[in-house]
Amino acid sequence: MDDFTNPARRRLLLATASALGLSALPAFASPAPPATPAKPGSRTRLILLGTAGGPTPKALRAAPASAVVVDGAIYVVDCGNGVARQMALAGLSLGAIDSVFVTHHHSDHNADYGNLLWLAWAADLRHPVDTWGPPPLKRMTRQFLRLNDTDIRTRIADEGRPDLAALIRPHELRRGGEVMRDERVLVTAAVVDHPPMRPAFAYRFDTPDRSIVFSGDTRPSPALIELARGADVLVHEVMYLPALEKLIASEAQAARLRQHLLDSHTTTEQVGRLASEAGVKTLVLNHFVPGGDAALTDQVWRDAVSPYFKGELVIGRDLMEL
Repeated sequence: MDDFTNPARRRLLLATASALGLSALPAFASPAPPATPAKPGSRTRLILLGTAGGPTPKALRAAPASAVVVDGAIYVVDCGNGVARQMALAGLSLGAIDSVFVTHHHSDHNADYGNLLWLAWAADLRHPVDTWGPPPLKRMTRQFLRLNDTDIRTRIADEGRPDLAALIRPHELRRGGEVMRDERVLVTAAVVDHPPMRPAFAYRFDTPDRSIVFSGDTRPSPALIELARGADVLVHEVMYLPALEKLIASEAQAARLRQHLLDSHTTTEQVGRLASEAGVKTLVLNHFVPGGDAALTDQVWRDAVSPYFKGELVIGRDLMEL
């Protein structure tokens, strides 16, 4: 019997499957430990499309969204406001979207879920796109299509476009485990802790040359640590506690918001410690809270995390490619 838990064997199988156009892995095997860093010309690209946290638009950072690009196919993780515009700025073709993954249903993560696919269809999207996320993703998809029925029907009749409804294939996730796999990528999910949103998910992408994990929104989560075990890259949300009071000062419900942030997110110290425990090679800070404070320079974030993580630390920026 093949040893799919062996990291070298696992990566060889992924590479072989990709070359043959096959899916060679079992339903799910243990995440591989760190591999050789991706070199220039790597088949797998990671682009941070938006790195702010929270639902309100920010002048300094766009809303949460990322893209994993493997051999030209685009896998989008979260759809914050303006994600289609960010893809255009990153030079990514909307028509190359393969799949979309939503971590949870807070508006900073799903506000443009429907808009991204609608605008891609208005551009050059002509193939079905699978979308994944917690319930009620299917109902959200149907309601979005109804909301924009006038434009959709007009463009079908006037421009000869295919039926958009036939191109969106939503799948609802309720538990962790394998999500999907194709000749380029194996995607696995873990349920993370982001009350009151249940379930909320983190996603891991294993490709022939890299492993990339997205935390979504979460407080420190044992399930996430296991999902990220030995990953090449962990893209994780982060909150800077000393700036918390300033962030919520203008909020009418400041006490309730403060408690939500403390209960549902990960501080700079916590993210450094969990990345170290997971043994990831590179930690990429993302979903910054606060995300609109110019006084919080890259060095502030670095100084707050680096005492707790000795690997490569990247302070994420919109449109950064890794």
